[in-house]
Amino acid sequence: MTDWIKRDEAAIWHPFTPLRGMESPLMIEKAEGVNLYTEEGEKIIDAISSWWVNIHGHSHPYLAEAIASQAAQLEHVIFAGFTHEPAIRLAERLLEILPENQSKIFYSDNGSTAVEVAMKMAFQFFHNQGIEKRKIIAIDGAYHGDTFGAMSVGERGPFTSPFDPFLFEVDFVDFPNGENDEEVWNHFQQIIATNDVAAFIYEPLAQGASGMRVYDKDLLDRMISLAQTNDVICIADEVMTGFGRTGELFAADSLKTNPDIMCLSKGLTGGALAMGITTCSQRIQDAYRSSDLMKTFFHGHSFTANPITCAVANASLDLLLDEKCTENRTRINRRHTAFSQKIAQHALVRNTRILGTIIAFELNTDRDTSYFNEARHHLYPYFIDKGILIRPLGNVIYLIPPYIISDEDLDFIYQTIFNFLEEYPMLIENNEL
Repeated sequence: MTDWIKRDEAAIWHPFTPLRGMESPLMIEKAEGVNLYTEEGEKIIDAISSWWVNIHGHSHPYLAEAIASQAAQLEHVIFAGFTHEPAIRLAERLLEILPENQSKIFYSDNGSTAVEVAMKMAFQFFHNQGIEKRKIIAIDGAYHGDTFGAMSVGERGPFTSPFDPFLFEVDFVDFPNGENDEEVWNHFQQIIATNDVAAFIYEPLAQGASGMRVYDKDLLDRMISLAQTNDVICIADEVMTGFGRTGELFAADSLKTNPDIMCLSKGLTGGALAMGITTCSQRIQDAYRSSDLMKTFFHGHSFTANPITCAVANASLDLLLDEKCTENRTRINRRHTAFSQKIAQHALVRNTRILGTIIAFELNTDRDTSYFNEARHHLYPYFIDKGILIRPLGNVIYLIPPYIISDEDLDFIYQTIFNFLEEYPMLIENNEL
């Protein structure tokens, strides 16, 4: 164990990590493109874009230059009463590519805060008009973040149980799995009919943390349309799905109905710096336009619209909107499709799904799909030893790579997964997993 790792253990508390029974973290010295490099010089392919954020790969020189240039000019300024060019340019550019009804940009710090802002916007929208609505609808299995509001509209379970007494009440509908879609639709209609629903929040087309679960866009369109017809604010959490992950620039682009509010983060800055954004239609903001001070949206963060972060987000947009990036996303989707056909009939594979640059499947184990499925503890070290970062969600193996990943790297990852499937029974029998 190196001195750095000892110092880490003495001083740092890592996220989503038990304090006993886990291996020491790997010390990363540098990263470039799709590769992470340990202090021993070993290379690890980042097949999940480091929690889905590094859409253009690591240490991209164009992003680094944007950060350095802006830092030398204006590193930060309070965003109440002041503004600056990077924030204005970023807002204008996002509104050009977002669904046409999106009209305003509100800056925050990360995906979870973007969701908090969205829910507060929706509730106060009605409060400012003297309308009392208390309910919010979410889809079971959702993950919207780890702050209290975001936890409230996410899946209730072991992650949230210590805080359940403090979370506000939410009406959950079951995840639509193709077999229960009509039951989900009927339940959704019943809740809407109470006329007490302020907002419907959803991860459009795919739930991320619950296992990259994909659901029917036509059903989602019907749900959004019914909600909006009944004056329910629809919030699209595109923290994971935004910026090209599902093929389109935003998952909302695949739908007929536009959300009233959108939440963005992760790929927003190409993974270089933390930022959250909540966008809304003009109708939402109009409820706050008043000479009554108490109708102000009293929400903000110290680092709201940080100029350096805005500058790198603008640079990331340059890369995202380049034709080469579109071609890469199409190429990755095509390669995923070919690989899925290769493994689809394997005895250890079930429920393969592909959405844009995302591919996922479940390892056939005796236990149901769950984040706490023991398969995760076998899968993660196996692939790390092979030089691939795949952070399974229980028994769900998924890839969500940087758009710049090469065919050679994809082939290596696919082959390693296939080898694992072939070796799995023997590894279990020999207690090597």
